[in-house]
Amino acid sequence: MKRHEALLDAALRCFVERGVLGTGIEEIRKAAGASPSSVYNLFDGLPGLTLALLTRTFERLFAHLAARVVRTEEAEDAVEALVEGHLEWILGHPDEGRFMYQATALEFDAGAQEALQARKAEMLAPVVLHLHRFVSGGTLPAWTPLELDVVLLGPSHEACRRFLAGAPLDPGWMRATLPRIAWQSVQPRPRARGRSSSAPPRRDP
Repeated sequence: MKRHEALLDAALRCFVERGVLGTGIEEIRKAAGASPSSVYNLFDGLPGLTLALLTRTFERLFAHLAARVVRTEEAEDAVEALVEGHLEWILGHPDEGRFMYQATALEFDAGAQEALQARKAEMLAPVVLHLHRFVSGGTLPAWTPLELDVVLLGPSHEACRRFLAGAPLDPGWMRATLPRIAWQSVQPRPRARGRSSSAPPRRDP
């Protein structure tokens, strides 16, 4: 386990220095002081090592999100905690954030991709189950977890991706603005009195 984590840590350092596409397995092995056999025994090459590091990154991020979200009692607080937690973790772990955004753009083989998606669903289950309380109660839209993820975290992902790539975005603005925008995008809208929600707006001649 110690060698496993040392190789992942070395891979992260190399990926940050050279980029995911610019890093080879030998550079990681040398940075970790590991033998060639240990790398292939533990990870079966660079794709397996990259996938293992990506999985570890998701584990850490999703554990942080769950800790923030599951203690909330209202839909508004849950949504804002989700976005705040995402921003907090990514901005607090910029190396892992940069790696995550680079690695998620890679194409893994079908079996590895399926396994990763299954593991992500398992790790996100506490958050999904908690948000489902509000979906069932009508205070969040009856959307799939993927649809909620796109709407609630899409702007946060894009802002973090751009910030980590050097865009002049203010982290203070991100923290103050994006959680509120996420809630505004899904909060229930009051119906106008005497008008069906499906009725078209009245136009004066």
